[in-house]
Amino acid sequence: MFMHLTHPIGSPMPAGDAGQKISRCGILMGAVCLLLLQLTSVQNSWSKTDADYYKLYAHTLVIDYKQFTCLEKLWMKESNWNPLAKNKKSSAFGIPQMLGLKEKNPMKQIDLGLKYIAHRHQTPCQAWAYWMKYKHY
Repeated sequence: MFMHLTHPIGSPMPAGDAGQKISRCGILMGAVCLLLLQLTSVQNSWSKTDADYYKLYAHTLVIDYKQFTCLEKLWMKESNWNPLAKNKKSSAFGIPQMLGLKEKNPMKQIDLGLKYIAHRHQTPCQAWAYWMKYKHY
């Protein structure tokens, strides 16, 4: 009577072939969906700040977790992720604290900061290591 509840379910594909059919794009999209689901599910229990959105944007550009962690630490020390942060001793401004930066849009500041890091230090972790030694990057 209840045999259908305990009867094994077969797959139309052999077990070894199923894993090969999943594309990297599919995995990436799944990860993005899980991230968005996680962010929306904690809406009432976690208060998001503007800085959290800036970090999320930066993380979409710096996908490697280790590199993003270095970037997060670097810009936390430089500006606390404040797009209006000004350095009293120089013309450094914004999230990346770039000299002479006039851009007010936080997302464009992030773009410019990452471009600078790539040009000068190659990676956020190399920029962070430089900052740890010299207290600027």
